[in-house]
Amino acid sequence: MSGKNSTDTSIGPQLGRRRFMTGVAVGAVAIGTGGTPAPAAAAGSQGGAKAPTPAESFDVDGQAPPLLPTLTTEMSGSDYMVDVIKSLGIDYLAANPGSSFRGLQESIINYGGNSKPEFLTCCHEEASVAMAHGYAKAAGKPMAAMVHGVVGVQHASMAIYNAFCDRVPVLLLSGNAAEATLRRPGAEWDHSAQDNAAMIRDFVKWDDQPASLRHFGESLVRGYKLAVTPPMAPVMITADTELQEGELDPKAAPGVPKLGMLTMPAADPNALREVAKMLVGAENPVILVDRYARTPAAMGMLITLAETLQAPVCDLGGRMNFPNTHHLSHSPREVVSQADVILGIETPALWGATHKFRDQLHRSTSSGTRDGVKLVSIGMTDFMSKSNYQDFQRYTEVDISIAGDGEESMPMLIDAVRRAIPAERRAALAARGQRLKEAHVKHREGSRLAATHGWDASPVSTARICQEVWALIQHSDWVMGGDPHFMSDWPQRLWTMDKHYRHIGRAGGAGVGYGLPSAIGCALAHRDSGRIVVNFQGDGDLMYSPGALWTAAHHRIPLLTIVHNNRAYHQELMHLQRMANRHNRGTDRAHIGTTLTDPNIDYATMARSMGMAGFGPVSSPADLAPALKKAIAVVKRGEPALVDVVSQPR
Repeated sequence: MSGKNSTDTSIGPQLGRRRFMTGVAVGAVAIGTGGTPAPAAAAGSQGGAKAPTPAESFDVDGQAPPLLPTLTTEMSGSDYMVDVIKSLGIDYLAANPGSSFRGLQESIINYGGNSKPEFLTCCHEEASVAMAHGYAKAAGKPMAAMVHGVVGVQHASMAIYNAFCDRVPVLLLSGNAAEATLRRPGAEWDHSAQDNAAMIRDFVKWDDQPASLRHFGESLVRGYKLAVTPPMAPVMITADTELQEGELDPKAAPGVPKLGMLTMPAADPNALREVAKMLVGAENPVILVDRYARTPAAMGMLITLAETLQAPVCDLGGRMNFPNTHHLSHSPREVVSQADVILGIETPALWGATHKFRDQLHRSTSSGTRDGVKLVSIGMTDFMSKSNYQDFQRYTEVDISIAGDGEESMPMLIDAVRRAIPAERRAALAARGQRLKEAHVKHREGSRLAATHGWDASPVSTARICQEVWALIQHSDWVMGGDPHFMSDWPQRLWTMDKHYRHIGRAGGAGVGYGLPSAIGCALAHRDSGRIVVNFQGDGDLMYSPGALWTAAHHRIPLLTIVHNNRAYHQELMHLQRMANRHNRGTDRAHIGTTLTDPNIDYATMARSMGMAGFGPVSSPADLAPALKKAIAVVKRGEPALVDVVSQPR
């Protein structure tokens, strides 16, 4: 930075990045108000009249008022904030622009060169945070999202809650004018608060509103560290507007705090050895995993554990944990009821996976396991539970509960299992593996047969949609960025998901509006890899944040979006049908308030209006493959595309 004093009133080519001089500003006022003219030059004097100083121009009763406050500065507090953000390796920051962080935004794009982080323009704060959510799951590291004051936090709250329930790290920054006497009249009062994070404190891991730049630096680094330490979750740091916009002497800027190397918490080795003995001695052990995989190494280690035991693995879908084509991949319905030992690894919904629940007039539950089953859990779930928001699921009675990150603990568990297997036990394990392989093949064949039902139907069946996509991408490197749960999970049932990055898992919180922006975040993480990122997108979910289409087009983020256009919030339609049946009133009016018809929405036209390639609406199965081919060609050249498919409900 230049060493010039900020009160220098000279004008010339050396003018700094953000320097207009005090004299210039005062002179402008003099011109605008018709200030006192300078006295004429004395007769016979040499040259013209002496130019008045700014103080002379505004002389009042012989008293020269002080100069106006300095209007520019060579360096501001927000520049320091950018230095701290850069030190954390943040590649992207998504935001809808807001005046409460105008200083920080300007510093990012000018002082920081709009690189690491790059500012990504979003049309809604919920989309900004959902993008960061999807990016973190795909990239294995956080990106930042910035929200504007009170109203921005309110807009973003649903997406923040989703990330919290999913235990995903997001670095949130918000702006706030804390000093009331310095707030601009009008909206700045409406958009400021004494405690800006109060409304989301129940579903972030940590927050702070720093009172100084040094405080900001320490809090941002602390927040990042907390966000990426299991159990992971969003954190929010509020950047005060005065701290952002205030003048900063480069020589007096605080140092940037160092982020130390992080190690993950591992389970107690003695407890793992006890569990290993239980698993080796079991006749029908079962492994349940949900939010287990954090890194590319996780899947390989889980395969090793499963093959060593020849035990089935049930991937509950929170992450890409286990290949669906492996002979030990099974659904809970197939194996849980016969298990004598069940190991849950990072499985917060262990109760739901081991019990049956009936949603009827009088709700009822029953055990889904046999008598005497032993339950063991390994994970970090119990390290972060909040009272008000009950995302922690039903309490599960387990025999051994081991605290520790599942992936970090896996090498020790594998070693303990290997040591615990006696030679005479290996033949029995191999025989069990063969039985499981036969059951796996039978299950896959059943799924392929089920997919043929309604193959030529119009609207298009969800199975056909997924298989037509698969036929075109199976020989490419691909990623599933969306959650096809509402399409009956056909990709998980039919595709070959064999790599750690094949999909990012289900959404936490089940908040509508997550799908499209999170898939864009996933595609952003894979943009330089050449992989085709596929998003099976619900139509109702898309209508919550349609502006995300523009963000993908504007930033050239290649993503193939297939709209599952069943013209309804179909899950809510089914709920209404269930209520009508329960009350003996018939289901003929269940469409009221649950369908998206009259008029029908044309998502392909919507995409084109945002600068994205749009194809459809496709209602005939014969037209599906040609539309998909065109869309994939667009994605392969580095741009997003959308195919609108009028489809069966599920």
